[in-house]
Amino acid sequence: MDISLKCVGKGTAPASDPTLALLKMEREEHALKEDLKFYFMNPCDKYRARHQIPWKLLLQVLKIVMVTTQLVLFGLSNQLVVSFKEENTMAFKHLFLKGYTGTDEDDYSRTVYTQKDLYDSIFFAIDQIIFNNQAHSGKIKIFFDSDATIQDCKDWHISGSIQKNTHYTLVFDAFVILTCLTSLILCTRSIVLAVKLQKRFVGFFLDRYNHYVCTSDKLEFINGWYVLVIISDLMTIIGSILKMEIKAKNLTSYDVCSLLLGTSTLLVWVGVIRYLGYFQKYNVLILTMQASLPKVLRFCCCAGMIYLGYTFCGWIVLGPYHEKFEDLNTVAECLFSLVNGDDMFATFAQIQQKSTLVWLFSRLYLYSFISLFIYMILSLFIALITDSYETIKNYQQNGFPATDLQEFLKGSDVIRHTQNCGEVPQSGVSLLCCCCRRPCEDDDLILIN
Repeated sequence: MDISLKCVGKGTAPASDPTLALLKMEREEHALKEDLKFYFMNPCDKYRARHQIPWKLLLQVLKIVMVTTQLVLFGLSNQLVVSFKEENTMAFKHLFLKGYTGTDEDDYSRTVYTQKDLYDSIFFAIDQIIFNNQAHSGKIKIFFDSDATIQDCKDWHISGSIQKNTHYTLVFDAFVILTCLTSLILCTRSIVLAVKLQKRFVGFFLDRYNHYVCTSDKLEFINGWYVLVIISDLMTIIGSILKMEIKAKNLTSYDVCSLLLGTSTLLVWVGVIRYLGYFQKYNVLILTMQASLPKVLRFCCCAGMIYLGYTFCGWIVLGPYHEKFEDLNTVAECLFSLVNGDDMFATFAQIQQKSTLVWLFSRLYLYSFISLFIYMILSLFIALITDSYETIKNYQQNGFPATDLQEFLKGSDVIRHTQNCGEVPQSGVSLLCCCCRRPCEDDDLILIN
């Protein structure tokens, strides 16, 4: 656009200053829209628009293959260690437990009932066994557990062992660390750029429309998948370092390494759903989870109070008469199994009938819990998810509700006013009240990237 300036008189100011300011704002708005549209594009559209190679996508695909391969190799090695410890423990039980038949009794190895058997067991394996007579019931449980401390030879060349692939494994682990570090840097950079773009959008809305941006629109700039990838990369890097130390015979603890590598691989595969979400036929699961999550969390908080009440009640009343209610952890597991319809008859049948009052209470307790949680709470839980699924399905057919961000990208001047976003309040009190109120229908508003 060509702009001509014309002076009216010698001391007259230019009359086109408002026009220049408006033109500047329009250019700023156009640049912001272009940046927003490009940010919310999928990798294929970004390549078509600016020929930007989707490095993060290619890197994630490569990382999935490498992390999974690394986990399989580590799992095979860990499997040998587990077999070694189990077979050694079994051998020691036969060596140090007198009369051990090869089968453990419940959670302990063997039980003795007489003083003679106790002394014989003690003399048979002095300082090798743990005896538990805490209950003073005449039944002494004998526990045997071995915690192997492995001392590896530091020499790289050991006769009769397979060590020739160790160097290649260390190089592969180093390459995995480098790949995850690159992914970590790219995802962190994307989040930083997204925060800057969010500030530009919020500032422009405030200056142009005197309007606050909704919290839901602000959160659209923070890509949760990037946060997931960053956590996965950090766990993979730390786990790979520990794996290299184990392979180099500087560490022998597999538990922490297994936890990090296993969890990171889980997160990597979950992150694949993000790319399937770009296709409408595959993103129903993601959208349904996003829409139902707030409702489900609120529902679980209420149901959890009832569940805890039943847990404490069952523990204190039925604990002396039922092995599944002896401690809180067992009670919680038993009730969760009942909710899923597992082991119902055994739970009813194993209650001791020494006290008629407790037996009648156990029937009332179990019938009320099963009826309440299976027929009402669990059904309502499923109904919440089904309702969100139907809402998403309806939105996909008839269109999703437009947010301020979408209206801005479409070039519309219509700005939607809700209770938690709108014009700039005139006092701090109204701002606080405005932020605290949140309409329930916002749970179903999804911005499609």
